[in-house]
Amino acid sequence: MLFLVLLLAALAGAATAVVLAVRGFVAAFRRAGRSRAGWLRVAALLAGAGTIAVYTWGLLHLGVAVLQAEDGGAGSSPIQPCREGGPQLASQVTGYGVSYLPLRFECHLGRGGTYITSSVPGYVNQAAGALGLVTAVCGVLATTTAKRSRPPVAHTTDRDN
Repeated sequence: MLFLVLLLAALAGAATAVVLAVRGFVAAFRRAGRSRAGWLRVAALLAGAGTIAVYTWGLLHLGVAVLQAEDGGAGSSPIQPCREGGPQLASQVTGYGVSYLPLRFECHLGRGGTYITSSVPGYVNQAAGALGLVTAVCGVLATTTAKRSRPPVAHTTDRDN
């Protein structure tokens, strides 16, 4: 069941990343050259697409690890992703868990400890975090720049006419 949830999340993430990237490119070719706020918006959209794409890539790796862990066939004990800790450590594994922030696959030991496998590439969490920060900064700057650059709205009253 967890594999299905991860697969659906990865599909939704891929679709969202594509939509954000298309919107970013369309904004870049249409009207972004007119203002600084427009370029910041383009940067925020493209960095957001990158953030989601990298995170989705990590979800796919996590999904493969979960699929391997839930495989009940021959050679399924100890859990395959947990074998990288060595035979002594792997023989003590009683279960597994996943973490979504940061993305990681954890092997639970019978004596109460856990260890993290390399199922999710190390660069995924760092790249997603850095791109997420760029997205947030560009989004905030685009919003504040757009608010500052708008001309004040003149209010007219019936007496002015």
